[in-house]
Amino acid sequence: MNPLGSEAEVSRALDAVQRQTLRYFWEFGHPVSGLARDRLTIGAPADDRVAIGASGMGTMAIIAGVERGWIRRGDALERLLGTVRFLERAPTYHGVFPHWMNGTTGATIPFDRKDDGGDLVETAFLLQGLLCARQYFDRDDGDERELRRIVDRIWHETEWNWHSRGGLKVLYWHWSPNHGWSMDFEIRGWNECLMTYVLAASAPRFGVDSGVYHGGWTQGQDFRNGRSYHGIALPLGPDYGGPLAFAHYSFLGLDPRGLKDRHADYWQQNVCHVRINREHCIRNPHGYKGYGPDCWGLTSDDTDVGYRFMDPVHDLGFIAPHAALASLPYAPEASLAALRHFLGALHDRIWGECGFTSSFSESRDWYSQDYIGLDQGTTVVMIENYRSGLLWKLFMSCPEIRVGLASLGFESPHLR
Repeated sequence: MNPLGSEAEVSRALDAVQRQTLRYFWEFGHPVSGLARDRLTIGAPADDRVAIGASGMGTMAIIAGVERGWIRRGDALERLLGTVRFLERAPTYHGVFPHWMNGTTGATIPFDRKDDGGDLVETAFLLQGLLCARQYFDRDDGDERELRRIVDRIWHETEWNWHSRGGLKVLYWHWSPNHGWSMDFEIRGWNECLMTYVLAASAPRFGVDSGVYHGGWTQGQDFRNGRSYHGIALPLGPDYGGPLAFAHYSFLGLDPRGLKDRHADYWQQNVCHVRINREHCIRNPHGYKGYGPDCWGLTSDDTDVGYRFMDPVHDLGFIAPHAALASLPYAPEASLAALRHFLGALHDRIWGECGFTSSFSESRDWYSQDYIGLDQGTTVVMIENYRSGLLWKLFMSCPEIRVGLASLGFESPHLR
């Protein structure tokens, strides 16, 4: 039985969440670049810091807004055209964007002392969104053609192979013009970064061969699992699955339905991951206040002492509403039950002008005053994929992606 009542009531509730959350990107995006802010704090002035990965997710959210009739197509086109023109002028590092930049000037804002150059994963999340925009704005119109041309230039100029450090069988997350490869962070699975390898294998100019995927991504120490947690078998990933972002970020565009390779069925992987995460919250081994079948969702997010990596193994007592809501495709009844709960007694503490805030802990009587771009984008896009599959269809319609997935040994209904 549907926790929110009739189909019409569910539709109205999902409309309300998507539309309010979309405001983060549409009404509160940076006024110069149109890029997504890294975060917004209730009652505090916004700064110029924008986030590259969240901007890709915001692009996908805006497309959903157009399709739902909440944003005029021409207005969205004007905004996104301004954004890609800004990105084309901004500094990159072998075509790779930084994690953060100044939304007025385009200058890189260091994420960390040595992280002041290219961030391959954030760039992958940006391009996931830009490729969806290229596919969506497909009319024979001057501005739509220009948008497609600029997206293609950004896409074609991204040097994925540079991040293999001269041909090693793995991709590296960061490169800095000041510090080179000194961060030395290999991108290995299983985590949220599958999209990086899919795009690297699909790239028209500076791509990598399948050996980088099989020698790097699939050789991570946490790649294969095969154990059961709470009676639920988990094909891939760390113990208990890790943060729920692993089932969301790369799958905003990559359609997990029927997606398989020799390692896993990725729909099954994500469904099992979500079920394990929720079951942990139901069993609540630490006795945190509020946890239960209608209050779940552990992922990396805010706490009262800053942003933390959280999952069932690293459970600090903080629930992220978007983690449950973005799991709607994988666990519809459980996600809708969580939505009803969040909109109920907790509503006044966690809901505001951009939808749900980042996280809360009833045990600590702490409720975030921040919205985070990654959270808001994931919410809008995964709800839309549940409702219509829109962003999955757009991304999987890219001919380069189909070639790249086939080269890595994936099967998908989209490849037939």
